[in-house]
Amino acid sequence: MNTTLNADPAELAKFSDLAHRWWDLDSEFRPLHQINPLRLDWINAISPLQGQRVLDVGCGGGILADSMARRGADVLGIDLSGKALKVAQLHALEAQTPRVAYREISAEGLAAEVPGQFDTVTCMEMLEHVPNPASVVQACADLVKPGGWVFFSTLSRNTKSFLYAILGAEYLLNLVPRGTHEYAKLIRPSELAAYCRHADLDVRHTSGLEYNPLTQRYALSANTSVNYMVAVQKPGQVA
Repeated sequence: MNTTLNADPAELAKFSDLAHRWWDLDSEFRPLHQINPLRLDWINAISPLQGQRVLDVGCGGGILADSMARRGADVLGIDLSGKALKVAQLHALEAQTPRVAYREISAEGLAAEVPGQFDTVTCMEMLEHVPNPASVVQACADLVKPGGWVFFSTLSRNTKSFLYAILGAEYLLNLVPRGTHEYAKLIRPSELAAYCRHADLDVRHTSGLEYNPLTQRYALSANTSVNYMVAVQKPGQVA
């Protein structure tokens, strides 16, 4: 059994240091709050959340997990940052969010415990922060039920994404903290599609996510050259 944890200690430390700011709408996490309604609606349109058992991998402070629970799902959020999870749990208590729980465990660890238990699995803005993203994709495939959906979001690796997502967002517009993304870890859509195929997941839908610095608004688009989301389905019949 491979006991090596698929996590970068420096990445965990970076997000742990910011944990107390997850629910501050004017903090470094403001972009996540701004894009959350867009990605929530996109997920819900493809896999209606009401009554589903949903897993959010790399949930951080619980922004997406909390909103999916409020759409009627029974949500488990997992992360390896204990500080972020404490913030998520505290927010759920303060906001009285129903049907949401959090646990400190890796996707691979949970897949070994409870394979095939979730109707929908989300893994957003996380793959570019781990040493082995293909392992996370495989774990998500193992965790979802046959016929169920898995949603990934990440950043593509190309000159445009370097200019927009790293130089622009981190250094010029200060939308996210400097050093949030490492260019070499970004993942092209073709690479993510290959990880999904290897894990026996069928790519069904893709969407880009664009930011307009003039209006300071985000919007879904067909352009997947920088930020993008992928909806994949596990073959089989929905139980």
